[in-house]
Amino acid sequence: MNASPYLSNAGEFLVTLVFEIYLLAVMLRFLLQTVRADFNNPVSQLLIKVTNPPLRYLRRWIPGYGGIDWPSILLLFVLKAIELALIALIKTGALPAPAGHVLLSIAHLLKLVVWIYIVIILIQVIISWLNPGAYSPVTILMNQLTRPLLNPIRRTVPPTGGLDWSPLIALIFLNLVLILLIAPLQDYGNLLAGYNMRLL
Repeated sequence: MNASPYLSNAGEFLVTLVFEIYLLAVMLRFLLQTVRADFNNPVSQLLIKVTNPPLRYLRRWIPGYGGIDWPSILLLFVLKAIELALIALIKTGALPAPAGHVLLSIAHLLKLVVWIYIVIILIQVIISWLNPGAYSPVTILMNQLTRPLLNPIRRTVPPTGGLDWSPLIALIFLNLVLILLIAPLQDYGNLLAGYNMRLL
């Protein structure tokens, strides 16, 4: 029995696990900065502590500009590019073509943003059913993170009969973004990378 596929799958799993956990921490920090969330929050402080070492180094060379934290964006891109390169090496033994590699890294980061919002909105909906008015450091940050997305929807489609339609509309919109924008971008990235299927 050839153990190679099993080793490859295990290697891909470990690479994905390690990189995605840290990417999630950096992305959450970036998004919370973007929405000007409370950074005295214990969860925010944990994210800062975990992500500060590489960001502190990058900020020596790359300043933030225009209200955008460019060091965080660069760190996210580099981490995702390294992750995809390692997965490509595990799967094919070769690196993807540069243009496809760049596009795939961007597509995967956009997908991460969308999935963060999908998961957080779903958690908020469940909490609102099970424990309305729940108050904790986590729920505060979730509210601060989703408010810029949900509030414009609430102004356009106000609650009716005590039912808030904004989470449902936001989830539909986010899934359409995945289907109509990110999936084609990912497919084109795989094509440019030299793959005739969605390998990455």
